[in-house]
Amino acid sequence: MSGASSRTVTVRAPATSANLGPGFDALGLALELCDEIEVTAEFGGLQQPVVVDVEGPGASGVPRDEGHLVVRAMRAAFAELGEQPSALRLTCRNALPHGRGLGSSAAAIVAGVAAAAELAEPGKLDRQNMLELAARLEGHPDNVAACLLGGLTVAWSNSAGTASATRADVHADVTPVVCIPPEAVSTETARGLLPATVSHQDAAINAARAALLVQALTRQPELLLVATEDRLHQAYREPAMPQTIALIERLRADGLAAVVSGAGPSVLVLGAAVDVGQVRSHAPDWDVRALPVRRTGVAVLRTA
Repeated sequence: MSGASSRTVTVRAPATSANLGPGFDALGLALELCDEIEVTAEFGGLQQPVVVDVEGPGASGVPRDEGHLVVRAMRAAFAELGEQPSALRLTCRNALPHGRGLGSSAAAIVAGVAAAAELAEPGKLDRQNMLELAARLEGHPDNVAACLLGGLTVAWSNSAGTASATRADVHADVTPVVCIPPEAVSTETARGLLPATVSHQDAAINAARAALLVQALTRQPELLLVATEDRLHQAYREPAMPQTIALIERLRADGLAAVVSGAGPSVLVLGAAVDVGQVRSHAPDWDVRALPVRRTGVAVLRTA
């Protein structure tokens, strides 16, 4: 680019639920609840401090400078593209609750990467490039894959740590219901409770259930209760979220395929035509709502 130029982009990034029970660090689901960012970037002018405005959930607890996660993701993407803007103004309109296991950090990272890719050189970073960068920033690929691609995603990393993912459409009858508790739990705390090793039997059970879960979500929703059984992570997290695990046990006893959403403490209920009232009766003090599957991932809404 020559001379000073300014561009503005608006990006919408969806909530995601990872793991889905047995698919630990691999399966992800995009949901129809989105954070929106608007970014104006100037290239070639005088260097100016970044300006950050935030509204909505989590607004009081995030930095208003270079430390903001969206800004950090944008800077990383601009570095990949070989050009940093001289000025950045970011407005975040948050809808995703923070620290609840619904992918707020993944949404911030993916939104930032997508915005930078559009502002600098549209088309230079393709979806695979964006996934690799977002996964490096997040530390694992499951949430960012679903946020980027939409639908149901299976994500993995090769021996060099490079992330890849594939997506599938979810059966039209499946409408997830989420139960969001009033209190947050950090992902670091939840992950810190996981053991270094698990038994061969538990690993084999989870492998079978994860494979079955893909079939259940895409073709046979009647299998979701058995397909969402988990032996790798949920029970180990109970000390950090006893109410979450207790709610899951009540819901599953009532025939509902309930799992920890991501690292928790939210609960995700999967099924065909799930009765929200039935779910709410088990969690009267939680925010219980149906969130349809988002068929597409991150969206660039407007560029000027």
